[in-house]
Amino acid sequence: MREYENNHSSRRSQQARLRARRRRRRQKRMLRLLCVLFFLVLIFLVILFWQIFQDRSTKDNLSDNPATMQEDTGDSAASSSPTPSPTPTPVPVYSSITGDALSSHYAIIVRRSTGEKIFDLRSQERMYPASMTKLMTALVAYEQIPDLQTKVTLDSAMFDPLYEEGASMAGFSADEEVTAEDLLYGVLLPSGAECCIGLAEYISGSEEAFVELMNQKAAELGMNQTHFCNPTGLHDENHYTTVSDLAILLETVLEEEPLRQIITTQNHTCAPTNLHPEGVSFMSSLFEYMPQDIAASGLILGGKTGYTSEAGQCLASLGKVDGEEFLCVTGLAPGSHETDPYHIIDAYRCYSSISVGASAGSSDTSEDVTDTTDTYDSSLETTDTER
Repeated sequence: MREYENNHSSRRSQQARLRARRRRRRQKRMLRLLCVLFFLVLIFLVILFWQIFQDRSTKDNLSDNPATMQEDTGDSAASSSPTPSPTPTPVPVYSSITGDALSSHYAIIVRRSTGEKIFDLRSQERMYPASMTKLMTALVAYEQIPDLQTKVTLDSAMFDPLYEEGASMAGFSADEEVTAEDLLYGVLLPSGAECCIGLAEYISGSEEAFVELMNQKAAELGMNQTHFCNPTGLHDENHYTTVSDLAILLETVLEEEPLRQIITTQNHTCAPTNLHPEGVSFMSSLFEYMPQDIAASGLILGGKTGYTSEAGQCLASLGKVDGEEFLCVTGLAPGSHETDPYHIIDAYRCYSSISVGASAGSSDTSEDVTDTTDTYDSSLETTDTER
């Protein structure tokens, strides 16, 4: 019995030791597993922090070198967008005209497509513009009156002073109600002074206030050698410009399609008014005085003439040679309304001298046109009418 108890006790002791050994083995395996997991987590964290550090370093480098970023962006954009076509080189243009071939003391020819000045005769010297002033009058009025069908009443008080000054008139009467559009035709075609004053007073309340708008517009356009004293062009020593400034003004006028339409029109009949139920008809002074052979050439498309005894004959015109448009402004040509139109002849000679895409010296300056003199003869003066 005692032996049985001893054996049983020994067996239990062995089983306890066996269980303890197994427990220690499980603990060791668990410890090894935990160590492995710890090292894996540690490696993961190291890799994660390294990646974050690398990204931050890259961003810092880009922010410190914006040129690099722009270059990369530019390269990407360049690779994704098509290569633009090269700008075509303008066809060469040449004018063979010389100052000796003109009666005018001042002249300029400008290529509209490029703004290139292809002939220059004292273009920066001050001169009197006479009725070429009305280009600015028309431009300011056009910009100030949104609805050209607006009716304007011509104040009777303006007429007697204009008649006394010898101003050119379109043919309207005192207290006549005329649309702004027809007044613009009257300003630019027959050079009507009553149309200028009517628009000026309607817009600004007085001629003087309107002239301020004219000078403001001249400054805006960069006409730095220009100063206006009235909207009609009647002579004043402080009323001056240059042919270069007038070329800027003419280009601006032509960019407004309604004004271009007016300035290239030969004849116009106004809408019926309260005093003229049949309307008032008039003709462009440019085409009225243009010789038939010049008109037949088709070189001169339109323009605005001017004349006073101090300004001489002058003209701001639009011409077309071989499908390309040019501006020509001339001033202080001899003559009057009773003589040959030397300003128109000079414009024709200028346009005739232009070669588009041709070699120098190949153009003809039109010797068949009426001959002109190169000096201003004061005996040719008649009246101070601005036209």
